[in-house]
Amino acid sequence: MPTTARAPIVKVVFASLVGTAVEWYDFFLYGSAAALVFGTLFFPKSDPVTGTLLAFGTYALGFVARPLGGVVFGHFGDRAGRKKMLIVALMMMGAATIAIGLLPTYASIGVGAPILLLICRLAQGFAVGGEWGGAVLMAAEHGDDARRGFWSSWPQAGVALGNLLATGVLWLLALVQSEEAFNSWGWRIPFLLSAVLVLVGLWVRLAVEESPVFREARAKLPVKNHQPLLEVIKRYPREIILAMGMRLAENIGYYLVTVISITYLTTFAGTSADKGKILTALLIGSAVQFVVVPLLGALSDRIGRRPLYLAGAIGIAVWSYVFFDLVGSRSEPKIILAVLVGLILHSLMYAPQAAFFAELFGTSVRYTGASVGYQLASILAGALAPIIALKLLGDVHHPNTTAVAIYMTVASVLTVLAVLASRETARSSLRHDRVLSVEEPAESRV
Repeated sequence: MPTTARAPIVKVVFASLVGTAVEWYDFFLYGSAAALVFGTLFFPKSDPVTGTLLAFGTYALGFVARPLGGVVFGHFGDRAGRKKMLIVALMMMGAATIAIGLLPTYASIGVGAPILLLICRLAQGFAVGGEWGGAVLMAAEHGDDARRGFWSSWPQAGVALGNLLATGVLWLLALVQSEEAFNSWGWRIPFLLSAVLVLVGLWVRLAVEESPVFREARAKLPVKNHQPLLEVIKRYPREIILAMGMRLAENIGYYLVTVISITYLTTFAGTSADKGKILTALLIGSAVQFVVVPLLGALSDRIGRRPLYLAGAIGIAVWSYVFFDLVGSRSEPKIILAVLVGLILHSLMYAPQAAFFAELFGTSVRYTGASVGYQLASILAGALAPIIALKLLGDVHHPNTTAVAIYMTVASVLTVLAVLASRETARSSLRHDRVLSVEEPAESRV
């Protein structure tokens, strides 16, 4: 691609990367805090495991709000444009995260504290439900067919960057603060830092232009009568189900490595003193994943989306049988190895996912379709994964890690079946639509 044509896509991809990193910094920060401190701060009447379960309950409700956010943001994103919705999502997420950093705890206001925490978490979930679809579509629809996997993988890398930032801040605080200071007030600092990140994200997102593919499709649509949710359910039901199936192993695998691992090490296999070890491993793993995801996205343009996805789904299932033994060893090198391999296997699915999902749906319903398929699966996968894993682990002194590995395997089998049922979409055109009354020329359809 000539340099003059490359500059706009680089600008768009950078904006998607930064904005997505900010959104997921906020979202992942909550998951880490739920595993580390929220159980005692907001649910102090419970024993440690029950308190953590209740904290993960509020964590899970953020996922429940994500499909609603996907539908609402997708509806307006398919009608009014991707860019406007991305700005709204970023502002909403930032406001909710800053509010969490200012919340009084149970010791201050009693039962009102977990209620306020729940409201903030629901707002986070709603916002991130609209973020993912818009961010990946801006990159996908600005990019060219031959390198869509590479360009679209950068917002996915933004997720790793967001986790890297969240984990890095927590790791730094754990390094310089006593556990007492962190539990008292230090945990608030990462949430309040979100204000700076949101301002940076808004600055870069305001500078990009609307998707040209969307502008072309919108010119052909009767916007007043356009109902994206109804149209995507009518025209693309199979694609929604397949996208949900493909999400299971990827989403459960990710939270197994990044969230469940923290609770397993600090509650089941070790003590809170081991917190620094798992945070160090997550920091290294997230940094490596940030580099690996775009490389795998580019590879998916050469060999296809399906081979990488299948390798990742099978790999994460096999690795789950090794993962807990490595983490439970309490050896920092082994913990790093467990997390690093887990995140690389996850990347095999996550890197091609943005392009894969975008290519499944027509332009006029792409924001809604990709978001609904992606976010509905988040309830079945990411929302329930920490809760189910904790229940399957069972007794603190004799955790059943094999049961969790079997749970991961079942999810992987379902994902493999979904990928096998899907067509290969690499290098296909995005200028296709089953909804448009005016058909595209035959040569531009998929």
